[in-house]
Amino acid sequence: MKVGIVVPFSWSFWGAVVEHAELQAAALEELGHEVRLIMGNDPPGQFTRVLHPRVGRHGEPPKNVIPVGRSVIVPANGSLPNIVLSPRAYRRINRALVRERFDVLHLHEPMTPAICVAVLVMARTPLVGTFHASGELGWMRFGKPVWGFLVDRLDARIAVSERARDSQQRWLPGEYEVIPNGVLVPEAAPVADREHRIVFAGRQEPRKGLQVLLRTWPEIRRRTGLRLTVAGADPLAVRLLLARLRVPDEGIDIVGFLSQDELTDTLLNAKALIAPSLGQESFGMVLTRAFACATPAVASDIPGYREVLEPEVSVSVPPGDGAALADAISTLVSDEPARERMGTAARELALERYAWAGIARRLEAIYASLVGRETRAAA
Repeated sequence: MKVGIVVPFSWSFWGAVVEHAELQAAALEELGHEVRLIMGNDPPGQFTRVLHPRVGRHGEPPKNVIPVGRSVIVPANGSLPNIVLSPRAYRRINRALVRERFDVLHLHEPMTPAICVAVLVMARTPLVGTFHASGELGWMRFGKPVWGFLVDRLDARIAVSERARDSQQRWLPGEYEVIPNGVLVPEAAPVADREHRIVFAGRQEPRKGLQVLLRTWPEIRRRTGLRLTVAGADPLAVRLLLARLRVPDEGIDIVGFLSQDELTDTLLNAKALIAPSLGQESFGMVLTRAFACATPAVASDIPGYREVLEPEVSVSVPPGDGAALADAISTLVSDEPARERMGTAARELALERYAWAGIARRLEAIYASLVGRETRAAA
C-alpha cells in the first residue's frame, strides 16, 4: 500500500507527535509499504529565527517528507506547538494528494488546522485519525462549531491512551481504538556500567516540570554526585531558567535537540530518566523511550503517565514536589542491583507493549480493512 502520514506540525521542530509519525513511517516501510509524510518545514534562516525563538533541526527533511508550508507557534493545551496555518498550504496539499495517489491517509491530531483540516476536506481516499492530546482541549470550543463536522470523514479513529480517548469523547463522541505510541527499541541495551548520570528529555515548557528538577538539582547533586543531561530543550531557554531560579549549572550538560540516534545513545548511557511533568500529558512517550533503552524512570504521578508507569520499572512522585523527587532519585541510584533489575524489566515491558513492529502490524490491518472495503464498494 501507499500510505500518506499527515502531521499538522513542522518537521523542523521536535515533538512527540512528529517523532511518532517518523517512527511510524519507518516501521511501515519495514513491512514493505511506500510511505510519505505531509507536514510543515521551516528551513534555517533569518525568517525562521524571527518566527521561532527556539532552535530547530538543521538541513533538509528526508526524501519521504513532503513539506507544504512554514509554521507559527500557537499556544495550545499547555504546549507551544509549531502549526502550519498558511493558506498557501492548501494548494500544496492538493497537489500532493493528486500526485501521490495514496491508498490510505493517516492523520495525526486530525482536527488541527490547516494541514489536517485541508486533507479532511480534499481527500477522496480512506482516512484514519490518531488523537494524541488529552485534558480540557478548550480550543475545541471554537473549532468544533466551525469544522468539527469533518470528523465524520474519518473511517477509523485511534487514541494513544485511555485518557486521550476520554478527552476526545467529550467533544467528538464516537468509537476509538486505543493503540499506544510506539517506541524505538535498540538492538541491545546493557543495564550495567552506565555513566553516573540522569537525563531530562523534553521541551522547555512549564508543564514539563524542568523548573522543578532544576530547583532541587543542587540538593540532588550534593547527595548523589550525579550529572544531569538536559536534552530537547533550547539551550538558551534552559540557561535563562537557571538564571531566574538562581541555580548554578554545576554538573548540568545542556545538549539541546538530539537526533533519534543521539537520544538513544544518551538514554543507553544514563542511570535513569527524570520526567517531572506537572500535567496535560496524554501518554508517557518519553518514558517508554527510556524503557526501551533499559533505563528506569522517576516520573510524576499524573494522568497520562499512570497508564505507562509500573512499580517494577519506575518510581512515581507527586507532581511539583521537589523534595520527593530528590529522595526518589537518590534512592534509585544508591542501589545499583535494584536499578539494574528495574532496567531489565523496563526493556521487557517496552518490547511486549510498545515495540513499533507490533504496532505497525495493527495499523496495517486497519489500513487493509479500509482499502479492501473501498475496493469492494467500487466493484
